[in-house]
Amino acid sequence: MTIVSAGLFKDCTRSFKSSSSIVGVGLGGILTYRHTYKTNRVRFSSSIPSSYHCCATLSIKMEEAKQTVDVDKTAVLVNELRKTFSSGKTKSYEWRTSQLESISKMIDEKEKEIIEALHKDLLKPELEAFLSEISMTKSSCKLALKELKHWMMTKKVETSMATYPSSAEIVSEPLGVVLVISTWNFPFLLSLDPVIGAIAAGNAVVLKPSEIAPATSSLLASLLGQYADKSAIRVVEGAVDETSALLEQKWDKIFFTGGARVGRIVMAAAAKHLTPVTLELGGKCPVVVDSNVNLQVTARRIIAGKWACNNGQACIGVDYIITTKEFAPKLIDALRIVLEEFFGKDPMESKDRSRIINSFHFMRLINLLDEDKVSDKIVVGGQRDGSQLQIAPTILLDVPEDSLIMQEEIFGPLLPIMTVEKLEDSFDMINRKPKPLAAYLFSDDEQIKRKFVQNISAGGMAINDTVLQLTVSSLPFGGVGESGMGSYHGEFSFDAFSHKKAVLYRSFAGDAPTRYPPYTPGKQKQMKALLDGNLFNIILALLGWFKD
Repeated sequence: MTIVSAGLFKDCTRSFKSSSSIVGVGLGGILTYRHTYKTNRVRFSSSIPSSYHCCATLSIKMEEAKQTVDVDKTAVLVNELRKTFSSGKTKSYEWRTSQLESISKMIDEKEKEIIEALHKDLLKPELEAFLSEISMTKSSCKLALKELKHWMMTKKVETSMATYPSSAEIVSEPLGVVLVISTWNFPFLLSLDPVIGAIAAGNAVVLKPSEIAPATSSLLASLLGQYADKSAIRVVEGAVDETSALLEQKWDKIFFTGGARVGRIVMAAAAKHLTPVTLELGGKCPVVVDSNVNLQVTARRIIAGKWACNNGQACIGVDYIITTKEFAPKLIDALRIVLEEFFGKDPMESKDRSRIINSFHFMRLINLLDEDKVSDKIVVGGQRDGSQLQIAPTILLDVPEDSLIMQEEIFGPLLPIMTVEKLEDSFDMINRKPKPLAAYLFSDDEQIKRKFVQNISAGGMAINDTVLQLTVSSLPFGGVGESGMGSYHGEFSFDAFSHKKAVLYRSFAGDAPTRYPPYTPGKQKQMKALLDGNLFNIILALLGWFKD
């Protein structure tokens, strides 16, 4: 039996080799899978629509999850935060900067503890933990502190002749009390980055970190309890019951990072209260590789965006490659050489890769790898060690497009390479799948670059690199279609947790009778001229000389 927890099940097919039982804890309840089957494919049934095809014979028994968390207590927590917000405390520039400074100080003073927690949860190498989690979180804090006055300023906008004389402005106001539900793969960064945006925008916030990364979750609860204002910033730990209790409440915004299946549950819960949501999901992020590239640089950057990026457990990480049949052997050789350069002759002994998060995900990946018509496509790697939750960097060539590994987000160290006759054929292959969170192209051909940007819809892109678009604070980070909705990072984080309030100012002067009844032919001519915006026609209308 494998025990898993909230957020693990996505809209995808899983496959298992032998009869067993799996208990999955999801936001809607506990799913118990008991199955005996002739094939090694398993169907996860759901009333929620999925764009991924699932096929198998499997009987599913849904058991009601016992609610162990007092929803009333959660309501009390939300009401306490709402009182704090209503007092106006969180709206001041001074409060916002003090909390951001406290988080920055926390990161400086507790860097060692943060790295240790990430190592316990994911075996993250120290440098990777520092670069991908600690440094990026601190950069978000620094940017918010530097730019906050500018972000908070009202923005003057032009008015029309129809409202003359008048002035207008856009006022950024906080939404209120917001909920941030985080995920496990970058459990520090993806918890605090949206919280920083929520604080900068002046909100009270509840953070629900992922229980699948328990060391980091516990540390976040402890540290924010010490460094942040507990009257406005709270952490709720737990799994399905705690998350369900939180989703029962009315929030002014829910920010969720995780899989599409749970994202739908979050969105359905939010819809009951007409609560706006930002959903940071994922998808199959493709890399298209042209034959005119610098092969060594390309190989290094692909590996950096796959195995050196949480061992493939990243929503914007490389999921699969498309290249031409002629160029594929050269690319595979280059990847093999650089993999040995990065991780040694035996990558299973390398200390520079994170481990698979838990045994469920390990078995999920093994079953993707061992599926019929896939297992014989391995050209690099394939070694596995369940006791260490490790799978070697594995490259597969031309797996069937309808195989599980090409139907669901891989989220691990497996990398299929698909080949096409012409590079442009890759566009159709990508567009047959749901829109990804990221798409990558390696090419020196300017025409191919333009076509790629114009014809591929994705949350974001990088040309001749991978994942680095995430680090550019002036770019929005978010999905499109099934890879998510809404965006954040930099000022976009501030905007994600703000309402842009439109304000028009007028004096008591210039109150023309034209807009008021009775509506005479003369008034109608004057109004048409006014709305047309032509000053000469307005003068003619006032003089009674304007004709339609």
